[in-house]
Amino acid sequence: MRNFLSAALAVAILAAPLAAEAKCGGKFSDFVSDMKNEARAKGYDAATVDSFFANVRPDSKVLKADRSQGVFQLDFTSFARRLISSGRLNNARSNGQKYDGIFDRMERDYGVSRGVLLAFWAFETDFGSYQGDFNTLNALMTLSHDCRRPELFRPQVFAALELYRHGDFSPTKTTGAWAGEIGMVQMLPQDIIDNGVDGDGDGHVLLKTSPADALLSGAKMLKHLGWRAGEPWLQEVAVPENMDWSKSGLRTQIKASDWARMGVKPRHGKLAGNLPASLILPQGRKGPAFLAYPNFRVYFEWNQSFTYVLTAAYFANRIEGAPVFNAGNPERGLGGGDLKVLQEKLTRKGYDVGKIDGILGAGTRAAVQDMQQKLGLPADAWPTRQLLNRL
Repeated sequence: MRNFLSAALAVAILAAPLAAEAKCGGKFSDFVSDMKNEARAKGYDAATVDSFFANVRPDSKVLKADRSQGVFQLDFTSFARRLISSGRLNNARSNGQKYDGIFDRMERDYGVSRGVLLAFWAFETDFGSYQGDFNTLNALMTLSHDCRRPELFRPQVFAALELYRHGDFSPTKTTGAWAGEIGMVQMLPQDIIDNGVDGDGDGHVLLKTSPADALLSGAKMLKHLGWRAGEPWLQEVAVPENMDWSKSGLRTQIKASDWARMGVKPRHGKLAGNLPASLILPQGRKGPAFLAYPNFRVYFEWNQSFTYVLTAAYFANRIEGAPVFNAGNPERGLGGGDLKVLQEKLTRKGYDVGKIDGILGAGTRAAVQDMQQKLGLPADAWPTRQLLNRL
């Protein structure tokens, strides 16, 4: 990995008086001026700063994409079937063979199983075939100027500036996802600085054009986030009908061997007896069931959508030979509109479900499970019409 931040620049940044932090909102041109002042105060020379910000523009399409992520309103089965096709599975396995040497190196150096990165590579960019056409600097500046999550994106602008200083970023030509991620496995600029690997030895970390750089960088980031070598991440299981459903969900972790004593059985392979695990019922007690091991939680450092994370983790298993999951016969869940009503009702009862968005996230699931217990319903965290009517 290259050392992006030189010792001289680090000293300059520490010694320089800090400029006032650029504030979100207001005129975009004023925001750009403030960001330039802040960059100069961090030790970047005026010519570099001026050329980096010279053509930056707000992008309304970025804000539209940020506000409309309706795909995450799908239930797990629908989402998984949309993202996982036989063609994508075959492509994953063929790419695993094509880049076998890179994956061997990844598993040896970072302890991340190849199926995990193949699944991310598939979902993020379809193995590099579509990496996004948003201008990355414009996207990051637009989201930094917007006041919804500026604290997340402002540091990424300065990380992109550091990449630019090293010749690994173009303010006008670097493109990617609407949220500023770059390359085949979609990493933010700061993640590239922290975990970028020059896998092909050309002196640059280029995640858009080098599979070696992209895959090894992604694996190093997962290790940095806490990935544990040689351990599973997710395992499909069958559950008995008389379970204590209140023990399901990510809030509860007990040894896999204890789950076995409660009648939980693997559908493929063996349970990892001594590892702590959570029982996940993405569509309630009558739907699919999985044990989630510690590595599963690392996925949420990459993406915070429960449905996306579960699908990516399951697809990694499929790539490595697991069977198609048993969809079961789950009770009909609530649609986006009804789920918003439920979220509003839960909020009025004092629960923190986050944004009222019709998306069944971790906060809503926890609130649903708690309310089910109070009402004497099976506490499987799956919101149904029955629960909504009872409220």
